[in-house]
Amino acid sequence: MQTIYQPTAIHRRLLALGILCITLLFSNAYAATDHAELVTIHQQFIDWRNDFDPSRATHDSVTERVADLQKMQDKLQTLPADTWPREQQADYLAVRAQMNEYDFTLQISRPWFRDPGFYVDRMLWVAFTELPVEAEQHDELVERLQSIVRLSKQARSNLTEATVDYTDLALYALSNPDGVGHGHPHREVPPAGVIGWYQDLQQRAQQTQPELLVHINPALAAVQSFQQWLQQQHPQLTTESGVGRNAFDWYLQQVKMMPYDADDILLMSQRELDRLRANYALAEHQNRDLAKLELPKDEAGYTERVAGVDADIRAFIERQKLITVPDYIPTDFEEMGYNVRWIKRPSGPNYWEHIQFRDPSPDHWHAVIPGHRFDSMLREHLEHPIRSKLYDGARAEGWAVYLEEMPLQLGFYTDRPRTRELIYNFGLFRAVRSIGDVRLQLNQMTTDEVMHYWMQLTPGLDKNVARVDAEIYLRRPPGYGLGYTIGHLQMQKLLADARWQQGEAFSLQTFHDQLMSYGWMPLSLIRYAMTGKDDEVRMLQKHIPVESLIMIQNP
Repeated sequence: MQTIYQPTAIHRRLLALGILCITLLFSNAYAATDHAELVTIHQQFIDWRNDFDPSRATHDSVTERVADLQKMQDKLQTLPADTWPREQQADYLAVRAQMNEYDFTLQISRPWFRDPGFYVDRMLWVAFTELPVEAEQHDELVERLQSIVRLSKQARSNLTEATVDYTDLALYALSNPDGVGHGHPHREVPPAGVIGWYQDLQQRAQQTQPELLVHINPALAAVQSFQQWLQQQHPQLTTESGVGRNAFDWYLQQVKMMPYDADDILLMSQRELDRLRANYALAEHQNRDLAKLELPKDEAGYTERVAGVDADIRAFIERQKLITVPDYIPTDFEEMGYNVRWIKRPSGPNYWEHIQFRDPSPDHWHAVIPGHRFDSMLREHLEHPIRSKLYDGARAEGWAVYLEEMPLQLGFYTDRPRTRELIYNFGLFRAVRSIGDVRLQLNQMTTDEVMHYWMQLTPGLDKNVARVDAEIYLRRPPGYGLGYTIGHLQMQKLLADARWQQGEAFSLQTFHDQLMSYGWMPLSLIRYAMTGKDDEVRMLQKHIPVESLIMIQNP
């Protein structure tokens, strides 16, 4: 009789293990192929998005782009991302969020049709051109000046849905200096808004290159004509500028990939505001007998402070083993740059300058090293085909705000006790900014009301900085202003999860280095990729198309 082979228990386990290995091998191969397709779709989307001049948008061209984007989103949806390794799933969700953001801009924010400031911004930068210009620069300036005339006409044709707050802000910007000068060339007396900057360009041309006046004068007239048109339209405007609750909640979850809604953000921000107000009061009490921090006497004194802070921070990073500093990071603080330049204003320093001039360290951590400039350089050197092209405001700002309190906890400010008050002051402004950001988008506050609310709760905040920030966070994509405080809270959660998951093997330097490897990916996705905790991602995996918002708004 023939004996039939009967595998033993250990043989059966080995056979099952072999089958599992083969299955994983093939599944990983398929996942790699699918991820390569994701990379291709993402790059196609970026190229397509960038191949568009938004200043020439029309209702027809925007409708065409919505249809084109829908095809890319449909293709993205066919990828079996839920079967991929978690890092690749995070990449997929980040790409989907980018497409959702652009879809939201096309169909909900619609700045080309709702925001006169969209055109005012594009009018302003031309007037900053340094004269004289020659050769190609001359021809480029002439073309840009001529385009201002076309832009003014296009704006009047497009702005069929202009809102009250947006129009008020645009009219202010056209004829008033903002008092802050973000990126503006320095003038002893700042020109009066966009129109003032064209008059400044006009005066400079008269002195150095009068042949340009034939192009500057029509551009100035076009800007003035646009101002007059907005003034005529203003009494008829009733539309609110915020996107509303349903759209804002959708944006938080489908674009910012935050597992929160507007009410969650308000509650978290209020809690942070209460904590920071209490800490500020305690720091004031602790420092009550210490001399106050004084402003430097001149630019040389301020530069010396910045240089000293830069050296102290770099030494502290190395001594505490906080993060790896690559060789390509400049060692000279002047080459690295810093956020607030020395300026003497007739009215005295503004809010940011009052803090920065007294002690540059909180903002140097935030904006220079290892903050924004350092962070940007690392991102530029990422070789990952997707993460190197991501941008998430809460990740960028959350990291930067984390860098204000983190060194405080580690002892960097032991010899700078009064700087604690400055750090908490920064935090207060970030917390109230989050609340204002939500209230603006829910149409529960106007920009003027937000300004006054911020000034009541932020020591030393001046009207100019408050107005500029209110404009930024109303007119940027929704939720940028809340990214500072909420991003910081997400950073703290990620740090806590990683530490308690890894136990005594945890290394802060390794944690920070790993975080940097994901670029500016939303923090909920970084948390999933780094820790495997999927409680947040499960809430965010379902794709809800932006068209569902349009159906709610237009039943």
